[in-house]
Amino acid sequence: MTGSENSNARILIGECCCRAVRFEVADEFSYAMNCHCSNCRRTTGSAFKPFAGIPQDKLRIVRGDDQRLIFGDDTTHDVHCGRCGSLLYSRVRDGQWVHVAMGVLVDAPSIRPSAHIFTASKAPWHEITDHLPQYRGHIGEG
Repeated sequence: MTGSENSNARILIGECCCRAVRFEVADEFSYAMNCHCSNCRRTTGSAFKPFAGIPQDKLRIVRGDDQRLIFGDDTTHDVHCGRCGSLLYSRVRDGQWVHVAMGVLVDAPSIRPSAHIFTASKAPWHEITDHLPQYRGHIGEG
C-alpha cells in the first residue's frame, strides 16, 4: 500500500496455514467471486476458489516475503507459502490486480462473492446450491 493514500479503509490480515507469510490488505475489494476453473480447483484442492479482487498496491507483505513461492511469470502468477504451500493470492490483469484467496483472510472482509464463474468446468461431484448467478466462463459468458 502506498504511503500517499488518504484512505481510511479498514486493514485486513491474511496469512498462510503455518503463519510464515502474513500480509495486510485494504478492505476495499472491487469484486469477489467463486471460480470453478480447473486451475483454481487444482491450486486450492477444493471445488472452487473464493477470491476477492483489488489493485495490487493495496496489498503489502508484512512477514515472510522471502518465504513466498511464486508460480508463473513476473506479471501474472500465483503466490503460495514456500513452507506450507497455502495459496495466498494470484497476481492478475497485467500484474495490476491481485485476487486474494478469501480463505486465508484472518479478518472477515466486507465483500461477499457475487457470482460463480467458469461453471462449465466445475467439479462434477460438486453441486452449487446457492442462488448466485452462474457463468460458464467470465461474467457475461452465459
